[in-house]
Amino acid sequence: MSGPGLGAIFAQLREDVACVAGRDPAARGKLEILLTYPGVHAVIHYRLANWLWRRGFRFAARFLSWSSRLATNIDIHPAATIGPRLFIDHGAGVVIGATAEIGADVTLYHGVTLGGVSWSEGKRHPTLEDGVLCGAGAKILGPIRIGKGARIGANSVVVEEVPPGATVVGIPGRIVRALDQRRILAGGRVDLEHHLMPDPVGEALSYLIDRVNFLEVRLSEMRSGLRPVDAGEAEARETFKQ
Repeated sequence: MSGPGLGAIFAQLREDVACVAGRDPAARGKLEILLTYPGVHAVIHYRLANWLWRRGFRFAARFLSWSSRLATNIDIHPAATIGPRLFIDHGAGVVIGATAEIGADVTLYHGVTLGGVSWSEGKRHPTLEDGVLCGAGAKILGPIRIGKGARIGANSVVVEEVPPGATVVGIPGRIVRALDQRRILAGGRVDLEHHLMPDPVGEALSYLIDRVNFLEVRLSEMRSGLRPVDAGEAEARETFKQ
């Protein structure tokens, strides 16, 4: 329960700052990152608050977490478990619950929520494995696991487990792309071309429209192939109906 010592905490903080340059093309130097990035400030405060929490200084940990939220608009519970090199880009509105677990090299954009769906004791928040990327506004709810290297599209609401390497979009979240179908950038940099995200609802509607058009053509062909009815036969049918 004691967790890593202060030396290990500061080593993690150095990694947290260094990882930003590899994932943000706007980053221009370590000093600028350290002084002007609210996501980095929130992670630094979390590391210290978590160190206090694990040693039983619960009020001090919560107070530090609260003050960090005032300064950064990022709410990370000090009891959460967060691995090395977490990058929170822009950061505004990010919420990470008490029982959330985050692996190494995870990237969260603004508005991401790792939340719970019940008031029960125990595990209530999601687990993000190494290398997960969550787009802006994504909501990941409940004690579910997001597999290694998975990507959650912007504004998606995920309430079910996601396998490693999958891409999920929509409300509720649906798997739309496997790891072997994704663009891989040189040097392991984050793919920011979110406009290339597939649209499963649009694809389903397109399929339905194509199917309706096909059935209309077939119906027209069937009608044109029917034998024309003469006047006498039509009169006999009307008489039979009466």
